[in-house]
Amino acid sequence: MPGVRISDGERIVTSDASGRFRLERPSGPVFVVKPPGHRLPTRDDGLPDFWRSAGTTRWDIALAETPSAPPYDVRVFGDPQPKNTADVDYFERDIIADEARLPRARLGVSLGDIVHGNLALLPAMARATAATRTPWLHASGNHDRDHAAGTDEASLDSFRQVFGPDTFAWEEPGLAVVVLDNVIHQPGSGVPARYIGGLREAQFRFLEAWLPTVPGDALLVLAMHIPLFDDDPDPAIDSFRDADRQRLFDLLERRANTLVLSSHTHIQQHRWHGAEAGFAGATPLHEYNVGAACGAFWTGVKDVRGIPDTRMADGTPNGYATLTVQPEGRYALRWHVAGESGDPPFGLHAPKVLRRGAWPGFGVYANVWMGDADTRVEYRVGGGEWQPMRRVERADPELRAINADDDRSDVLRGYDRAPEAILSQHLWRGALRTDLPAGEHEVEVRVFDRWRGELRRSTRYRLANVEP
Repeated sequence: MPGVRISDGERIVTSDASGRFRLERPSGPVFVVKPPGHRLPTRDDGLPDFWRSAGTTRWDIALAETPSAPPYDVRVFGDPQPKNTADVDYFERDIIADEARLPRARLGVSLGDIVHGNLALLPAMARATAATRTPWLHASGNHDRDHAAGTDEASLDSFRQVFGPDTFAWEEPGLAVVVLDNVIHQPGSGVPARYIGGLREAQFRFLEAWLPTVPGDALLVLAMHIPLFDDDPDPAIDSFRDADRQRLFDLLERRANTLVLSSHTHIQQHRWHGAEAGFAGATPLHEYNVGAACGAFWTGVKDVRGIPDTRMADGTPNGYATLTVQPEGRYALRWHVAGESGDPPFGLHAPKVLRRGAWPGFGVYANVWMGDADTRVEYRVGGGEWQPMRRVERADPELRAINADDDRSDVLRGYDRAPEAILSQHLWRGALRTDLPAGEHEVEVRVFDRWRGELRRSTRYRLANVEP
């Protein structure tokens, strides 16, 4: 088969009319850029057979035609991050088992921190993820490094033995995915070794060679671990090297259909990189910072299944995402709550009882896990008129209540307590009426999701007559 691209993550060669190729002295694992409309066989561990070690002298790559056009789904895991075999079991029963209820995805991507520093768990995580029977791609994270490595390149030796290249591309009809190791290992900086977000010169050479070959009407997805934005509250601390981010933005500014998928933060948020961030494209560059599959590192009180609650510090329940690839570079995103077959679209919190006639100083809160500043959220009480809810930067009230219960307990209620609630970027509030008749009243909330349209949930509260 002619015209198939093969690379070592830096240089790209193309198969000739007879399907032959030659790549001399590869600098890393050699991989095929899987062409659209084809599939690859699987390895013994169930992952796609798309790479060989740098020392391989001959490779016959098996491709089979499988015509398929959008729409289709791509499953996305952020930070599975088990620290021991118990956490691997949680991952299998909470994430992998839950994903099986959905229609089978065309492709899957894990966005780094495949493990939490215990590199011996990498093969187990490969086997666990392969149970989806979906071709699965893995980015590396800061917890997937060998901290004793003397160079950035050597820090991923264990990762590469299981998952192969740390920088590679994969193509489907209407979709081009590039997976990028963007964790720069800093040897000699302490134990564990420090790191910063960024890209190596070889990765830029790969992008400069590959990006011009991606059709303009395809959706380009960059899958990486560390977000492109600086997430440290101290403006003097960079979490991503500024020069690398700007160089990447310059490569992407002429592309109309691009989505960045990152993880690392263990919260969920959307960022839109525009001129103020240095991105000069016609429209802002969308980065979806995906919530963690492990949530808050598999901590918190266990449920009836024996799996920790492990919700994240912004109140987002642990789970995973679906990217639906649509024609002409369009896409849709959705968050799936692990263990919740009904896929609740947002969380609701309201007091159970208020004094009738009291000052209306208490409210209903909607934590819209896929929301951002442009999301429209409304509510109504007792079937009245719809009113706008106000976006507030506060801690999620459900998680604050869990924090209070943890504080009052004189024993640990889980392996570790739940994370301390932080200001959520996707929380809305509406004041509850106290001038209605005594008794129960329904509170309805509707969210106008960017991709799914109108979504509703409801709760109830009671007004009680109280004598002085």
